[in-house]
Amino acid sequence: QVQLVESGGGLVQAGGSLRLSCAASGRTFKYIMGWFRQAPGKEREFVAGITGSGLGTNYADSVKGRFTISRDGTKNMVFLQMNSLKPEDTAVYYCAAAYSTSITTMAYDVWGQGTQVTVSS
Repeated sequence: QVQLVESGGGLVQAGGSLRLSCAASGRTFKYIMGWFRQAPGKEREFVAGITGSGLGTNYADSVKGRFTISRDGTKNMVFLQMNSLKPEDTAVYYCAAAYSTSITTMAYDVWGQGTQVTVSS
């Protein structure tokens, strides 16, 4: 059973950067890994996804060109580099896993506990 633990959240000023990390236990090379976020009073939304090989990625339009998802298979880690942060990026960010080969899958069924990202204006 895959388990996920996020880290790296915090408080940053608008225009700044943060790097989130997700440590996975279990074999995740057959999983699509993704990042989601949920702001107060809003539904959880997809942010980015990456294939098992790390060669395929998918991003929400709202973060394209600012966020980069990557994974280190040797260390079973997934990362989200967030640049040019905006106040509207403030949310709890969740790492998730989907047992799938499709980068566009939304069948994520393994979730981390989340890490808070707050962007001040």
